[in-house]
Amino acid sequence: MIEIQMWDNVPAVDGFSPVLEYYPAEKKKTDATVVIFPGGGYAGRAGHEGEGYALFLNSIGMDAFVCEYRVSPYRFPIPLLDARRAVRYVRANAEKYGIDPNKVAVMGSSAGGHLAAFVSTYRDPIEYEGADEIDAICPIPNATILCYPVIHHPDETNVAHVGSYENLMGENKDYEKVSPDLLVTDTTPTAFIWHTSDDGGVNVINSYLYATALRNHNIEHEMHVFPNGPHGLGLAKNDHHVSQWTVSLTNWFVYLGWL
Repeated sequence: MIEIQMWDNVPAVDGFSPVLEYYPAEKKKTDATVVIFPGGGYAGRAGHEGEGYALFLNSIGMDAFVCEYRVSPYRFPIPLLDARRAVRYVRANAEKYGIDPNKVAVMGSSAGGHLAAFVSTYRDPIEYEGADEIDAICPIPNATILCYPVIHHPDETNVAHVGSYENLMGENKDYEKVSPDLLVTDTTPTAFIWHTSDDGGVNVINSYLYATALRNHNIEHEMHVFPNGPHGLGLAKNDHHVSQWTVSLTNWFVYLGWL
């Protein structure tokens, strides 16, 4: 793993400097790559949803980058700023890493899934952008991979993971503007989504709502819902059935022409 500083002078930093961790594939088979956002409720970053995924992607011949983005007490738009910068940085340095800038996916679990969907759908300018020429590069990825994602905002449906939204927004309760299912458009990237139907941490309806929004805008997507499994499974190595999501993801990359 190689640690990369995404900025020469990190904007809005106060104690924690976000970085990219580069995991090059030993037997590289593709010029596609994935930028990974670990989950953690916007309060932390789970290693098994960061390095764990990166090593899996390496095993199928794909380079990976883990974004150690800022979490609480940092609030919106700082995590999105870091996520956008990660995509932009990879594209800006695509030739250096042997990457096609048009084959950059993002991947996230739980709150990291919210951030992956968020960077795929939020198109308005945000504070602290424009620091250099890298910020002129498009931050919207070419594909989105969502693992049991936090999606829908807190409302009367009671499907939201309220803690993630509170950690992201603080005292600002304008949740609808950061609810990815409400931000999907006809140009939102294709997506691969998986969840377990009885997830007790993040309601599976979050994934259904994102998939429904994609369908309503005629965006091609693939979704897998497994019958059982707790929240935060990651690669699910101890669950033979759920762990098949990695096989499906690999096949999806082949379908896209990325492997």
